[in-house]
Amino acid sequence: MSAALKRPAGLDAAPTRHFLELRDLDTALLRRILAAAHRLKTVPRDRYAPKPLAGLTLGLMLEKPSTRTRVSFEVAMRQLGGEVVVLSPRDMQLGRGETLPDTARVLSRFLDAIVLRTDNHAKLAELAAHASIPVINGLTERSHPVQLLADIMTFEELRGPIAGRTLAWCGDGNNVAASWIEAAMRFGFTLRLATPPDMAPRQEVLDWAAREQAAGSAGRIALLSDPQAAVRGADCVITDTWTSMADDPAEDRASRLEAFRVDEALMALAAENALFMHCLPAHRGEEVTDGVIEGKWSAVFDEAENRLHAQKGLLAWALGGESWDGPVLDRETR
Repeated sequence: MSAALKRPAGLDAAPTRHFLELRDLDTALLRRILAAAHRLKTVPRDRYAPKPLAGLTLGLMLEKPSTRTRVSFEVAMRQLGGEVVVLSPRDMQLGRGETLPDTARVLSRFLDAIVLRTDNHAKLAELAAHASIPVINGLTERSHPVQLLADIMTFEELRGPIAGRTLAWCGDGNNVAASWIEAAMRFGFTLRLATPPDMAPRQEVLDWAAREQAAGSAGRIALLSDPQAAVRGADCVITDTWTSMADDPAEDRASRLEAFRVDEALMALAAENALFMHCLPAHRGEEVTDGVIEGKWSAVFDEAENRLHAQKGLLAWALGGESWDGPVLDRETR
């Protein structure tokens, strides 16, 4: 086989660097990715090592609509010198019967990494199982780990280390909440989740968190049904839309979630310098009021910006080789 051809899965010396769940990476590696993201944010782009990802191509497989995920990954890859191909189901043979394993093998010969955004987590797992290039979770109905990289980065930029702090989630225990649970275990903070009883986070992620805590994680999870109890004294309050992409839009969720709306009165119960976070898009007047999202607490647009920089750190790790966080920046900037 020509050295120029991509090698089949299993023949590479180093394991493929998939990013499917936050829990798949240990704390030390997540910290290295965030440190690289911070450097790539604060150093002017003309001081990056000459095109660190030049000659590499990222494929964006977007089965669901996207603003932040598409734009942040596309811009991140281009800022690091790489190229991007956007793939939608209507443009691919997947929509006409080609299997996902066959698609994974073919794309592995064309691309250097794939981001998949889907409402079927099993597709993500199957794609990663048959791809010989990194596969990144751009969102599934189960989790949203790339969002959490940006969220942790944002909190620590604005309020310092997140370890030992208390954060509160209000609303549906959805995919973003699940990734916050994983983040609590990896970064050592307390997460209080206030949800309706029938919208609690998945038992599987709660069981995983319990095992991590038993193994020595400093993270703590508290399940509550009272949003005021969750928010009281918290350093950050987080929410998300009441209807996620995997939910039935015709279902009456508002009546069950109205008590969990984040408004000014609820934020007043949080710590004096508390932050408000939301992964966006926000349905103003539903899960959050204008007064909060536009108020002194809000970090939502800092979060959105940091999607770009966190994605750069993640791509540097996934594609940058063994010394990925060394030559990303030229020697004079380090």
